[in-house]
Amino acid sequence: MKFIKTLFSSVFWLLIAALLAILLAVAGAAIYFLPGLPDVRQLQSYELQTPLRIYTNDDKLIGEFGDERRTPVSYNEIPPQLIQALLAAEDASFFDHQGVDPKGLARAAVELGATGSIQSGGSTITMQVARNYLLTLDRTYVRKIREILLSLQMERILSKEKIFELYVNKIFLGHRSYGIAAASKVYYDRDMNDLSLAEMAMIAGLPKAPSAFNPLTNAERALIRRNWILFRMRELGYIDQAKYEEAVQAPVTAKRHQVQLEVDADYVAEMARQFAVTRFGEERAYTGGYNIHTTLDSRLQPMAHRALANGLIAYDTRHGWRGVEEEDVPRSLAEAQDRTERQGLEEELDGSPEVIETARRAAERSETEIEGLDGDVSNWLQVLERTPQLGPLHPAIVVDSNGREMRVMIRGGELLTLDWQALSWARPYRSARSRGASPNNATDIANPGDLVRVMQRDDESWRLSQIPDAQGSLVVLEPQTGAILALQAGFDFNASKFNRATQAMRQSGSIFKPFVYLAGLDSGEMTPASVINDAPIVLRDGSNNLWKPSNSSGDFLGPTRLRVALARSRNLVTIRLLQSLGLSKTIDFLGEFGFDKSRLPNGLSLALGSASLTPLEMTQGYAILANGGFRVTPWFIERVTQGDDHNLVEEADPEVACRSCPEGQKTVEIDGKRYPIAPRVADEGAVYLLRDMLRDVVERGTARGALSLEREDIVGKTGTTNGQRDAWFAGFNNDLAVTVWVGKDDNSPTAEYGAQAALPIWIDFMGQALKDMPESMPERPESIITRRVDAATGRLLGEGQGGGIQELFRADFLPTVQQIRVNKAIEEESDSQGTGTYEAIF
Repeated sequence: MKFIKTLFSSVFWLLIAALLAILLAVAGAAIYFLPGLPDVRQLQSYELQTPLRIYTNDDKLIGEFGDERRTPVSYNEIPPQLIQALLAAEDASFFDHQGVDPKGLARAAVELGATGSIQSGGSTITMQVARNYLLTLDRTYVRKIREILLSLQMERILSKEKIFELYVNKIFLGHRSYGIAAASKVYYDRDMNDLSLAEMAMIAGLPKAPSAFNPLTNAERALIRRNWILFRMRELGYIDQAKYEEAVQAPVTAKRHQVQLEVDADYVAEMARQFAVTRFGEERAYTGGYNIHTTLDSRLQPMAHRALANGLIAYDTRHGWRGVEEEDVPRSLAEAQDRTERQGLEEELDGSPEVIETARRAAERSETEIEGLDGDVSNWLQVLERTPQLGPLHPAIVVDSNGREMRVMIRGGELLTLDWQALSWARPYRSARSRGASPNNATDIANPGDLVRVMQRDDESWRLSQIPDAQGSLVVLEPQTGAILALQAGFDFNASKFNRATQAMRQSGSIFKPFVYLAGLDSGEMTPASVINDAPIVLRDGSNNLWKPSNSSGDFLGPTRLRVALARSRNLVTIRLLQSLGLSKTIDFLGEFGFDKSRLPNGLSLALGSASLTPLEMTQGYAILANGGFRVTPWFIERVTQGDDHNLVEEADPEVACRSCPEGQKTVEIDGKRYPIAPRVADEGAVYLLRDMLRDVVERGTARGALSLEREDIVGKTGTTNGQRDAWFAGFNNDLAVTVWVGKDDNSPTAEYGAQAALPIWIDFMGQALKDMPESMPERPESIITRRVDAATGRLLGEGQGGGIQELFRADFLPTVQQIRVNKAIEEESDSQGTGTYEAIF
């Protein structure tokens, strides 16, 4: 008995001594480590790394950039069952302990004693937050001690809800998803509130090992982990037996989902990304949680994208079939592997029989049959899956090609039948100006196994197509502010990231002519009735070479009023007009429109659009015409905010046009905010006259196709450069200034005029954009009056003189006898020597 008491007393004091030793060790560790620990209070306002997001002006997502895909959420936004699933998986006693779970640490100590190395670590959710936010991830005893001390501090400073919120927003859950909200989108493309119990348990199983338990890379292990979490939820009383049995029977439905963009505007998204990198630095731009709100209109941008894509496809169809995208694609993975071996690619695999055999076994396991087809088509399916859709063009593989019918397979194994109407356009392409003979049957076009493109028509039928050989751009500006409302800078961003709206320097051709005419109207030296001779002219350039420009039609009209000359795009009249105004004076005037004077040719070829300008620059010029003569500057960043609360970082302050503002007024209030007024660069009356003349281009000139829109408020100008390399149409009404360019990146001919290649795209876009919108016409300035003139001479007719036509004039610049004499003078041939290099641009 005495022995037992002595033994008990000894054990008791040993335990006390051990406890004191532990307390002293903890106290010593605290004294040693506490001074060097990070400040836990910083977690109260910790800024999570979130990607750069780009939006339209009504907050539709158009782009997301950054390695970490994250959508921070508050504790109250998390579904209760998802909280329970995470607790069951990671820390069931989270709401009961003080940051450290003694049982968990004891279990970790036993594992350490049994294995000699740190295994689970006994980490609570609080300890994981300490590690993820404030410490490194190396598995050392020192880090574990620091982790425990930080956890004890966190529990005193932060609420349990805040700690849990920090945890679920930081954790990596695989495939670039950080946090539970992002994982819900990546794996299920749904908000976390819309997930099933089984799906919530699947996400809850990811923090332990995002790679090992990932349903996309290891569905079997992920399923085991999910069902274990469901078992724990039942054991903990979170769910009943019925819910448990239903959830464990649910199949694995996870798939990888890319960011779902709401509007296709990749070119503008890239412009915004470049702005963010320049403004905030590369690292900060992608992690700082910036939101860039652009000026893009979410209604107009898809219209621009579709109109340009359809127009380029239509152009390409007119010029013939250039052949299949890839010939004779192997049907099965096994066949593809056999071809790889026959091509001697074993050497690239280091000649390893094991690697080749593994690939062959994988191919055998991947056999796939499609109803309606004989045999394995596993490789076809994979080829279709990895071949991107470009615009409306879907990749397809020819299955059968018999007679005048072709069967193709698109993604997912769907089979389509293309009739002869869908195929017969495919005459072989010879050059931009010629095609071969019409095909007689489907085998003249493509054979089984060939990779081609198909597109769905408006009536939901399908037809054969191909990636266009030509490119283009469509730019839409708001004339009053210069805001970019839509911008499509190529057929498809995934096919080519080159921004043709802002980077392509292309000769502008005849769409530049209106600015030369405006220079004459603005100066008062010319009126719409001024007559200039449309006759042959021979000039010498700076190298003493002869330049003999001509009209695209090859004919001459003789003395021609400016209104008629602009409507019919007469080159020789425009050259003589520029010559009479003076080159230097005109270039200075053009510089006020935002055109870089250093890039304007110092020669009379300027009159014909020999200047190389971007489509955005040309659209800016036409926006100034549309707003009555105010120089607005294109812009696309409306504001920059940061974080989920969208705290304002910076906001645009553009200059705006104001026709009703009195001269000298500096600012104008719009929707409660004051904006600076843009400077006037052209007389209001002169701009009105030019606009009226441009209406004749639509009604009687080269843009008559635009009459199909049945609107009186639209005007514009076609343009085609020398050799038919660039096709343009630029036009506007009061609300929209729109420019379309079509050409080839290698500057080879398109073999089409602006009225053929560009105008139909402009009509397609404007028809949609202006649908159900009232006509928007400018008010006639008080300075504009109407007088009768002689149609042949442009001279004013007196009250007693009959006939003639009505013409518009600025009241202070009516035609005079002196004006007529000037016109006669410039009708004479000039052999004066010009400057610069002249080039005929038709």
